[in-house]
Amino acid sequence: MVSGTLFLCRKNSWPPEEYISRTTLQLFDFDSSAPPAQAWRRRLNSHANILKEFSITFMEAIRMVRLGIRLWSYIRKEAAYGRILYVQKAPIDPFTRESCKPSASQGVPLGGMGSGSISRGFRGDFRQWQIVPGICEPSPVMENQFSIFISRDGGNKKIASVLAPGQHERLGKAGDQGISSWGWNLNGQHSTYHALFPRAWTIYDGEPDPELKISCRQISPFIPHNYGDSSLPTAVFVYTLVNTGRERAKVSLLFTWANSIGGISHFSGDHVNEPFIGKDGVSGVLLHHKTARGNPPVTFAIAACESQNVSVTVLPSFGLSEGSRITAKDMWGGMVEDGQFDRANFGTGPSIPSSPGETVCAAVSASTWVEAHGKCTVAFALAWSSPKVKFLKGSSYHRRYTKFYGTSERAAVDLVHDALTNYKRWEEEIENWQSPILNDERLPEWYKFTLFNELYFLVAGGTVWIESPLSTPNMRNDHHQLVEVENADVKVTETEADCRQDSIKNDDVGRFLYLEGVEYIMWCTYDVHFYASFALLELFPKIELNIQRDFAKAVLSEDVRKVKFLAEGKCGIRKVRGAVPHDLGTHDPWNELNAYNIHDSSKWKDLNPKFVLQVYRDFAATRDMSFGVDVWPAVRAAMEYMEQFDRDDDGLIENDGFPDQTYDTWTVHGVSAYCGCLWLAALQAAAAMAVEIGDSSFAERCKSKFLKAKPSFEKKLWNGSYFNYDSGSSSNSKSIQADQLAGQWYTASSGLPSLFDGFKIRNALQKIYDFNVMKVKGGRMGAVNGMHPSGKVDESCMQSREIWSGITYAVAATMILTGMEEEAFKTAEGIFIAGWSEDGYGYWFQTPEGWTIDGHFRSLMYMRPLAIWGMQHALSLSLPKAIPEGPKINIKDGIHISPGRFRSSHNETGIRKIATKAKCFQNSVFRCSC
Repeated sequence: MVSGTLFLCRKNSWPPEEYISRTTLQLFDFDSSAPPAQAWRRRLNSHANILKEFSITFMEAIRMVRLGIRLWSYIRKEAAYGRILYVQKAPIDPFTRESCKPSASQGVPLGGMGSGSISRGFRGDFRQWQIVPGICEPSPVMENQFSIFISRDGGNKKIASVLAPGQHERLGKAGDQGISSWGWNLNGQHSTYHALFPRAWTIYDGEPDPELKISCRQISPFIPHNYGDSSLPTAVFVYTLVNTGRERAKVSLLFTWANSIGGISHFSGDHVNEPFIGKDGVSGVLLHHKTARGNPPVTFAIAACESQNVSVTVLPSFGLSEGSRITAKDMWGGMVEDGQFDRANFGTGPSIPSSPGETVCAAVSASTWVEAHGKCTVAFALAWSSPKVKFLKGSSYHRRYTKFYGTSERAAVDLVHDALTNYKRWEEEIENWQSPILNDERLPEWYKFTLFNELYFLVAGGTVWIESPLSTPNMRNDHHQLVEVENADVKVTETEADCRQDSIKNDDVGRFLYLEGVEYIMWCTYDVHFYASFALLELFPKIELNIQRDFAKAVLSEDVRKVKFLAEGKCGIRKVRGAVPHDLGTHDPWNELNAYNIHDSSKWKDLNPKFVLQVYRDFAATRDMSFGVDVWPAVRAAMEYMEQFDRDDDGLIENDGFPDQTYDTWTVHGVSAYCGCLWLAALQAAAAMAVEIGDSSFAERCKSKFLKAKPSFEKKLWNGSYFNYDSGSSSNSKSIQADQLAGQWYTASSGLPSLFDGFKIRNALQKIYDFNVMKVKGGRMGAVNGMHPSGKVDESCMQSREIWSGITYAVAATMILTGMEEEAFKTAEGIFIAGWSEDGYGYWFQTPEGWTIDGHFRSLMYMRPLAIWGMQHALSLSLPKAIPEGPKINIKDGIHISPGRFRSSHNETGIRKIATKAKCFQNSVFRCSC
């Protein structure tokens, strides 16, 4: 048994009154300036500890030495190629370490989805730059700051400070002309950060001025079912100022920005800044950034909104060294003296292009008078316009937002204008979306805000959202050998084909990519998307359907180029027809599939069943018949492909004695609980979908296999209290795998009947809860992947001994669907405690793939934790709703088709569920026996 005293002072409810005085909260009780009652909170002076990275054991190193040598050689080759073009890492590179060590400093990222992202730490720094696809620059750009200048008593009392705590690394150098000369005077003891994605609040409760209360509200346009605004690369910062003093105060807020996309990009030269005056009082500075090595250019806009009470002025250009015409020190001194810049600066035009090695910055000031006991609001906006996205091997596309703003970098002007004029509407839509969950008293508080905050990954997870290639030509420089293969076995009627084409033409929302993780640079890794996709299905179902269409097309394609698979050192072809690809690629997504090359994923046993399960779940949830018609040939091909792995004709697929599934260091022999359960569920889902499509012979074929496979599965793996890890004879064959019921999770989530009787399902989940969850530090860390029945963690490999955040959420979702809500929330709470709580490891807004029981993480900012939305999906299924009649198959009878249940539907008010209770699925293809 693993035990410990970690997190003894656990606290998962943080009322704002414990961070902000009640008086201050009352002062901000208007215009959304007060932080919400439920949010993730930190004090700005909180220590941002360095995170501990994982390491392999000596025995693991011995077992993986050959793989390590081959991987090292491959990475060197990739690095050599990358240095020529993009300085992009290999898809998987465990050897290269970032110069900026990861720390517990992240916060809510900025902007919508798919147009490049910038994260903002909880202490106010702008970091984690992902403007170029697949490249992440984690270090903060310290020149990017908000600052405040306050003058009272006719100028005799002055306060000036950067609105971020801490010491800059060069602070205090004599004669420094850069940002070390600024007033870094904020302690942060009385300033707090409150996060509820996609918004965040920073409250300065009497600092730096004891008589001025300040609220900064950060707003990004992440709005479910809104496929326009949610693509915009912009964010708004609304400052609310409350003067508690006896005299009025002149307050100037300053927004400074470096012409940089992170890292050392500001040194590359030829960057130009340009002031602008826009419509409706919106004015600021454009920063035209000429990216290095052939990457498309980027234009930033920083702006503020002028009004009757707010005056906006700009300084288009200043530098950090003595050779600059205006230095950072000069700029700061002028603001301390005057509180604003010369209005003539608006007429200066574009600056001289910067020289290599020179940093050029810009500033926007918004000044106002705040009367004694008065209030005032000042709004700033940031936008970044990089209309073209270019991948390493030459393919270029226009980003989704260009559909609404055109392909000019100067669209940044319109973006900041619209952000400043529309943010109140965005907030209203965000609140309408979040309020029902936040107000649900049945849900734990930690769950509510963690549910929303885990969505950070859809912005900061390297997402790319492009306009459809049908309307935006693919400007590729080369051609390759990806070939679509006709499926002669499946016929699509003319009416169905017309329906499909109408769907593409009239309901196109572009194409979407997101990374497996910022350390694993592969787009839409499918075995992980299996867990994460619940978030997209719930919030952006049209994107989810298009991702499935991309994989359906890939299933029917092949790429015969040779690839060396590093684990075995053998060669094979890149993409096999009928096999679901591991990913959509790295350097040329959609065109060059399967960047993953550790194992030959065409021999994996989980990818094809996961494809069938996701497709059926999405088909059932959206009731989009055109989607079903689109993907059915691939579903059938994927199922038929798997038949080769049933080597003893018992209806079950067998694993092949290597890690041939998502746990790609955890070897499997024979029939496995994980892949076998997925296969049973896929048989059931394929049969159900075949009925809807009208392929009755295939439905009967899948049903027949299911009836043969299920008893064989139970006989080989059920031991009376759980399903053994596999049917082999290895030391871990009887291990308790946390994820053993993944197939049952999907059948229950899709409205299909349970794979096994309730006794087996509940017993297995109870065993997982008692052993994998509660025997690891009392349930305060999540579910460990593998546990021996003796109560000892399975240490047969690196992954068996890890706790995976996304798997824990999936297990919790399965528990909810089985009526074990108390155990479910206790299980998932461990991820919150270890990752998000004040006493945890500091993984907020960078949730890793997993961690060890001693708190060493692997792969920060990972896709799989989005599986928390699987819990929300499960909870929504438990709400009372009417059940439409649907087709039924009695296991003992033939197939009965009830036409008309599914229809082409593009309703975006939300997703209609097809089941009412996790224990009863009356509309399924197999008749429910409850």
